Amino acid sequence: MFRRDPLRQTLSQVGDALGCDVTASVPLARQALAHGGVVGVAHGGRAQVWAFGDVPSTGVFELASITKSFTAALAQVLVAQGVLTWDTPVRSLGREFRGLPLHFTPLTLATHTAGLPIHPARAVITGVTHFHDPYGSMSARDVLASARRWARPSRPPRFGYSNLGAGVLALALARAAGHDMTAQGFGQALKTSVLEPLQLASITLRPHPARLVTPRAALGGTSTTNFGLLVGAGGLYGAADDLLTFAQAHLSGQAGRHWEAAQVVKGLSPPHAAVAPGWFHTPAPGSPLVWHDGVARGTRAALGFHPATGRVVVVLARGGLPILGARAAVPLLMLRLLDANVGRDQHQ
Repeated sequence: MFRRDPLRQTLSQVGDALGCDVTASVPLARQALAHGGVVGVAHGGRAQVWAFGDVPSTGVFELASITKSFTAALAQVLVAQGVLTWDTPVRSLGREFRGLPLHFTPLTLATHTAGLPIHPARAVITGVTHFHDPYGSMSARDVLASARRWARPSRPPRFGYSNLGAGVLALALARAAGHDMTAQGFGQALKTSVLEPLQLASITLRPHPARLVTPRAALGGTSTTNFGLLVGAGGLYGAADDLLTFAQAHLSGQAGRHWEAAQVVKGLSPPHAAVAPGWFHTPAPGSPLVWHDGVARGTRAALGFHPATGRVVVVLARGGLPILGARAAVPLLMLRLLDANVGRDQHQ
């Protein structure tokens, strides 16, 4: 007798949970989860997580740039509390911020429209010499000085993905929340305002080693990635079940509605049709798919939800970007699972 393909069998269960046929995504899932990972879905009041390879379903992964969605959620809480507004110039937050351009606001920093480059200039060198710790030598003062020097505002605003901008935003939010401008200060502000209210126990800056899924970089490295003082751009770790809860809190409004404030600006390219604070939008039937992905040195992640159907999908994969072949398999798999009409041309 022939043994049934375990990945195909499990993906069939994922489709049952979502109420659609996802078998067309089996080749993509095989590519995305080649070194193991997890897929989680929430739909119809039920959340489920499946593990692939030798990875536990409760394992904690590097979230990389999905951290930016949490940074935006912290901004939303502070806005709701009246501490600041989305349009407050961060230069108003005190001495360290005074030299920043007037157009640096939580909104422009959270939507990558502040005119900042993707990295501080020194990362051109440290990204090679300190591959797993490219920002580790930077102080808060260095981060803000780099932002002052390299900001290139455009009119009308233009999208330019920026870890530097997310790092500046996290420092500003830590200060606005009354904490030090450190990774720990940002972590404490996030814990108090977002993680504890939503009961997201696995989301942390310091994962327990026993739960951490060991990364697997393209060249065999197993080190995690350190974001240093740009912690708000990519420093969080977490498990699939808590990521599902986080996304569901956006659908319910518990985490705010900032994800609805999408802008269509120059510089976006498919599948990014619009950008909201901490999230991207991609066209789909009924409503856009709302999502973010993340790439660490040896881990890839994607989280998204479809407001029209109430579906939530998370994909966490062990393995860095391949040297050859498709580089977007993980977010593409997440998008296809979210959309009832799998294999849509707009996701190719």
